[in-house]
Amino acid sequence: MNPRSFAFVAELVKGRSGLVLTAEQGYMLETRLGPILRREGLAGLEALVERLKGPGGHRLAEAVTEALTTNESSFFRDGKPFEHLRRILPGLAAARGAGAPLRIWSAACSTGQEAYSIAMILAELAPLPGGVRAEILGTDIAQEVVARARQGLFSQFEVQRGLPARLLVRHFRQEEGRWQVAPELRGMARFERWNLLSDLRPLGRFDVIFCRNVLIYFDAPTKTRVLEAMAAQLAPDGVLYLGGAETVLGLTGRLVAVPGERGVYRRAEAVALAG
Repeated sequence: MNPRSFAFVAELVKGRSGLVLTAEQGYMLETRLGPILRREGLAGLEALVERLKGPGGHRLAEAVTEALTTNESSFFRDGKPFEHLRRILPGLAAARGAGAPLRIWSAACSTGQEAYSIAMILAELAPLPGGVRAEILGTDIAQEVVARARQGLFSQFEVQRGLPARLLVRHFRQEEGRWQVAPELRGMARFERWNLLSDLRPLGRFDVIFCRNVLIYFDAPTKTRVLEAMAAQLAPDGVLYLGGAETVLGLTGRLVAVPGERGVYRRAEAVALAG
């Protein structure tokens, strides 16, 4: 792909998803867009660019964006955020008023492992103080992975990545060589297609937000935009989890790190009041 065509695709994908593509990632276009080229009967990437510029390019642009979005996930990924969540959930639930649900958002949820990991923690802690019920929302930009998350069906390889055997036995049923999430666990999580660059206000307020290993694919202005939008949707005493290599420093003053915890943030005004 010539530099001008690459720049066109990179700008298109960034505008639609926030994902920043660099020139060194040109190989990725060949690999990930191959199925689209074959499906559309296109001879190569240059032909794809021409089709994107023509009538009906919107539908194709959506498919290209989904194909280039990274969908990496595993159960209880990195461990410590889930240990922290387990410790704070009873206190968050106790602080909620009667009838108010505890809302947890798994942003960029991919195929659902993170959301189901959260559901397993909630199942272990049930019932929460005051009988508070919990709602888990998983969202992703890619329709295909959202569909997979809703299905709750995982391969042997996927369940071996981070999922303790006791939880596999308790919450999954084996079906023809794959593992199906049990109905009671699936009932705790809802999955929707949503773009993090879209208006987040329709999603409502959340007590806990997981947005881990997502910001690393964005440039600084996009990171700021997403972080400030999430801060606005975070409850005053809520918690935001980012990836271990991600930070809010230099990006927003609306969130501050929780002392002693890597990748855990709270709203700045809540910390100021507590201090």
